[in-house]
Amino acid sequence: MTRQAVVLAAGKGTRMKSDLPKVLYPVLGRPIIDYVLDALARAGIERTIVVVGYQGDMVRRALAGRPNIEFAEQTELLGTGHAVMSCRDLLENSADSVFVIAGDSPMLRGETVGKLFDLYEDAAASGQPVSAVLGTVIKDDPAGMGRILRGENGEFIGIVEHKDATDEQRRITEINMSYYLFNTRDLLGSLSEIKANNAQKEYYITDVPAILLRKGKKVRAVPVLKPSECLGVNTVDDVRRVEEAILARGQD
Repeated sequence: MTRQAVVLAAGKGTRMKSDLPKVLYPVLGRPIIDYVLDALARAGIERTIVVVGYQGDMVRRALAGRPNIEFAEQTELLGTGHAVMSCRDLLENSADSVFVIAGDSPMLRGETVGKLFDLYEDAAASGQPVSAVLGTVIKDDPAGMGRILRGENGEFIGIVEHKDATDEQRRITEINMSYYLFNTRDLLGSLSEIKANNAQKEYYITDVPAILLRKGKKVRAVPVLKPSECLGVNTVDDVRRVEEAILARGQD
């Protein structure tokens, strides 16, 4: 089964205090997105669509030497869901599934991506296909993160953002890290149902699992991430922490 991915790389990264596209900011001398693409290659990804926006030509040039890369352009930066919408033409009639990840995720591990594909493919082979598999992590201090909600039998029933969570929900330590593996057709069928009914007036890919559940589709959430994969890059200080984690990765 062909493995493909969409990498969201359109953002500016205002808090980085740089004119560079966020995904090109250097971490240990290499652009952030290099770490993401390397991890995808280790997971056997054969086709990668990179969504560009801010300084898109610069990102295209930086990745010109990489094989199996295609580009989609997000002409307006209206959120992660909108970014995936810009790939619609490239995803139609493509592989059965697609992994979606932010391009500013330098701690992504190929092993994690591989596990998500294995779970998806095993479910299909067993005759119990799923529409999405979410990669989650158990975190001792989940403050500020979206919590994974489960039903009485442990099944995934939704994601609640920290600001919207009850006191009881905030005690949940399993969090959503926006590692998504979707059935391609189900993803495309859900994109038009995402609503921009939030303060930012943006379309979020985070809404898709709930849309799939409402349609009666099966969604799984699996805590396969290592704690180090929680580290992201939003500020210059984050770069230092990520660099230290990459150097120490052999101990993870």
